[in-house]
Parts: sequence; C-alpha cells; structure tokens
Amino acid sequence: MSHKLEIAADGSASFAYRESKGRAWHRLGSPVGDNLTPRQIQKVARADFTVAKFDTFANWVDADGLVHAVPTGRQALVRTDTGKVLTECGKGWNPVQNDEAFDFFAEFVSKGDMVMDTAGVLKDGQIVWALADVKDGFEILGGDKVNGYLLFSNPHKYGQTVDIKFVMERVVCNNTLAVALNEKGQPSVRINHRRKFDADSVKKILGIGHNKTEKFKAAAEFLASKRYNKDVIDTFIGEVFGRSEKDNGLTRTGDQAVALIENQPGAEFAPGTFWNLFNVVTYMTDNVMGREDGTRLESAVFGTNAKKKLQALDLAVEMANAA
Repeated sequence: MSHKLEIAADGSASFAYRESKGRAWHRLGSPVGDNLTPRQIQKVARADFTVAKFDTFANWVDADGLVHAVPTGRQALVRTDTGKVLTECGKGWNPVQNDEAFDFFAEFVSKGDMVMDTAGVLKDGQIVWALADVKDGFEILGGDKVNGYLLFSNPHKYGQTVDIKFVMERVVCNNTLAVALNEKGQPSVRINHRRKFDADSVKKILGIGHNKTEKFKAAAEFLASKRYNKDVIDTFIGEVFGRSEKDNGLTRTGDQAVALIENQPGAEFAPGTFWNLFNVVTYMTDNVMGREDGTRLESAVFGTNAKKKLQALDLAVEMANAA
C-alpha cells in the first residue's frame, strides 16, 4: 500500500511541529524550536523540494512494428528530487514552487501576529502544508479547550492552487474541524500567492476566522447543554457513517463509534450530551479510521472525512434542537 505520509530512510516523517506544543499534530513528525521561521520549518519538514513540468509521450506502433514516441499534448508535473510524477497537467497551468508558497506563508504570518506551528508533506509531495497558531480559541465546561489555526496548503495537483483553511483543534484529543472562511460555505479560500498582503487584509481574514470561532463556540456550548436519549444514537451514527447493506444495521465503524461515545478522550466534560455525540465523529475520523496516520490525516483535513465532520456538526445541532 502506498502511504500518504512521506517517510525518510531514517524512519522519520516529513513532518515538523513546534516543540512547546508538547504533542505532535496527529501524533506525527519531529519537534523543532519555537521560534523557527516558515522557511526554517519548511526545511525541517523536508518540504523544500522543487517541481517541474515535462512533456508526456505515448507509444505508437506502425505497420512495420516499429515503436514511435508520440507527443500527447499534455505534461506531467514531476518532483525533481525523487522523479515522482505528482499529476498530469495542461501546458497552460503552472505550479507554485514550495519556496514561493512558504515565502507567502511567512508574509501572512508576520502581518497577523501568528506563530508557525506545524508543516508537512503528504501523498509523495502532492500536498505541502503549514499550520499557524492564530492565538484564538475558547474553553467550555471548565477545561475543554479548543484552539484556532490557519492551515495553508500548496497542492501540486492540476487546477489547484494555494489556499487557506480555518481549523479548530480540540486539545484533549487533537480532533480537528475545518470551518468555512467564505460566504459560500466552502471550507477554504483560494489565494493569489503573488498578492502582497498588508496588515488590514490579513486582519480581515483573521476577523472572519474569529467570527467562525465564536459561532463554533456557541454551537459547542449548545450541544454540551442538550442531553441525547438512546433512540437518537442509531439515527445519528447511521446517518454519518452509513448502514450495512445486509440488514440496514450500523456498520462496523458505526458500532465502534457507539462504543466510544462516552469513552472517548474528553467525554467526561459533557457526559450524555450531543457534544459527545458530535465529537465521537471527529475522534473516529482523526484517530481511528484509516490504516495509517498519513492516510487518516489526509482524509480528516483535506479529504472526505473533513466533509463528514461538517455534516456531523450540522446534524448534531439539528437533532439537539429537536430534542
């Protein structure tokens, strides 16, 4: 199986995190000093590689059996240090080099009084990302802390570009939730990486993030105040994780989730409430589902499970309102 997470010859992951954090995001990577610049943490995370485009060819066999290399009119984006093909692309599309992306991250971070927290590489280099602590979060129930981050990513995939997600992390279990930063409700904002940011434009984006934090806090407090009855468990878990085609019962993943509702890390803060019901979904996607950590992280933050968590939040609020 191809791992989503890049592993070096020494067994370490292409992943670096701020040492004072005390615990790696998704339990991955190597600790680094607290005052590293985006470029420095980029190097430690081994995200300092370059990419290049090359023409692609198809083999054509003529009537005499001779093989000819025929241009396809397409190009391949190749990671130059490993020779790994990352994506097929058109000639008119140009990728953003990682150095350029991290220079952009650095400018944004410096204008917003943020702290670089984590950086990493996923899927052989298809996703390069960095996490910045925006020093904004909240605490409910006398100790259940949620912190806010901006997640910058530079995907080496055709048609994609640098974007920013606002990510909430529940400290007790490292569960994450990407929340919308734009009016259309999409979880990310695409950015022109060549744009120069002033303090006001950065503050505007951070202000949107703060408003999202406040809305999520209100939702969290509401869910923690509403107790569920056992009848809603099957409906909620079945809606989020699907049902067995054999008997319409819960899937194996659903059964695991049910067993963890009141046994997950942090369950003691709001036992028997919709807050636990929602958080079991984030705990499953971020800590249980998937065969290995890199696959789990990619899906939980960038893939299908990121959407599953947003679905679960909306459903939990809807069911709590009806309770």
